[in-house]
Amino acid sequence: MRGVVMHAPGDFRVEEREDPTILKPTDAIIRVAAACVCGSDLWPYRGAEPFEARSPIGHEYVGVVEEVGSAVTTVKPGQFVVGGFSTSDNTCENCRAGYQTSCVQREWMNEMGAQAERLRVPLADGTLVATPGTPDEDLIPSLLTASDVLGTGWFAAVAAQAGPGKSVAVVGDGAVGLLGVMAARQLGAERVIAMSRHTSRQKLALAFGATDIVTERGDEGVEKIKELTGGFGAHSVIEAVGTQESVLQAIRATRPGGHVGYVGVSHDVTLDGQELFFSHAHLHGGPAPVRQYLPQLIDLIWTRQIDPGKVFDLTLPLDQAADAYRAMDERRAIKVLLNP
Repeated sequence: MRGVVMHAPGDFRVEEREDPTILKPTDAIIRVAAACVCGSDLWPYRGAEPFEARSPIGHEYVGVVEEVGSAVTTVKPGQFVVGGFSTSDNTCENCRAGYQTSCVQREWMNEMGAQAERLRVPLADGTLVATPGTPDEDLIPSLLTASDVLGTGWFAAVAAQAGPGKSVAVVGDGAVGLLGVMAARQLGAERVIAMSRHTSRQKLALAFGATDIVTERGDEGVEKIKELTGGFGAHSVIEAVGTQESVLQAIRATRPGGHVGYVGVSHDVTLDGQELFFSHAHLHGGPAPVRQYLPQLIDLIWTRQIDPGKVFDLTLPLDQAADAYRAMDERRAIKVLLNP
C-alpha cells in the first residue's frame, strides 16, 4: 500500500509500505477514506521534534472496516468508522474518568501511520466509533475533524469552562483554534474573541461563531482582550499553539478565577511560579480525550448541526502529501485533507 514515510526534516515522501495485518485479537484493519496533515505533524517536519528515519506518520483518519480480530465486538467489516488519535480500551479507570488519552494501554496512532491507504487500529472496541450508516460524501471531511482537531478544540473549550454568559478568547488560529471557536459557541458562550492576523482565518472564525477578532499579539493582544472585557480579561481562554508566547498570552488574558484550556503541544514552555500564583487562573488541558466526545460530535455532524469540515481549505491526493506539508508549513493552507 502507499503511505507517507518520514526520512528527514522537510523530507516526507509517499512510498510503498507493508500492508497492515491483524497482530492482536483486539485489532481492526480499516481502508482509509480520508486522512489529513495535522499542525502537530509540522513539529517533526520542521525538525523541532526528533523521529527515526523511515517512520510512518498520521493520526487523523476515517474509513471502512475491512477486518477485525477475534476479540472485537463493537465494530464489524463494512462499517464506516471514526477513531481517535490515540488508542484506548475505554474501560480502565482513566478512560472511565473521561481521559482516554491516558489509557493504561494507550498507543499513539502516529506510530501506525494514518496517512496511508490502509491502517491497523489497536484496541478497536475502545478506539473506533461507527457512524449510523455510510455517510454522504460531503460529510466525510467533517467526520475526519472529529478524529482530532474538532475533538481537541471541544476539549479545550470544556477545559476552559466555556458556557452561557462567558467570554472566551482563543489563542491560535490554526484548525484547533478555529474549531475551538465553534465548540465555545456550541457550548453557549456569549462572546468568542478569536486572535488572528490572517484574513482567511478571520473569515472562518467568524463563520464558526466568533463575535470579535483581535489582530494584536503578546502584551498588546492581552490589553486588547482586557479592553473588550471591561478590563478584567476573558472568563475562558483556549490556548491552541503550545509556544512560550502563546501560553503566557493565554494566562495573562484570563481574568482572576478564569480558566485556561491548553491543548497546543508544548514546546519549550516555562512558567514563572510567582506570575502563575498571583494570576488566580485555573489551568487544565493536555492531549485531548477525543474518544470521550466522539459519539456527541458524530451526531452533531451527522444531523448537520455543525460543519467543521470547512476548516479544510485544500484537498490533495495522498501521492501529493509532500505538497500538503509544504502548504501548511508555509501557511498557504489552514489544513489539508488527503484522499488515499
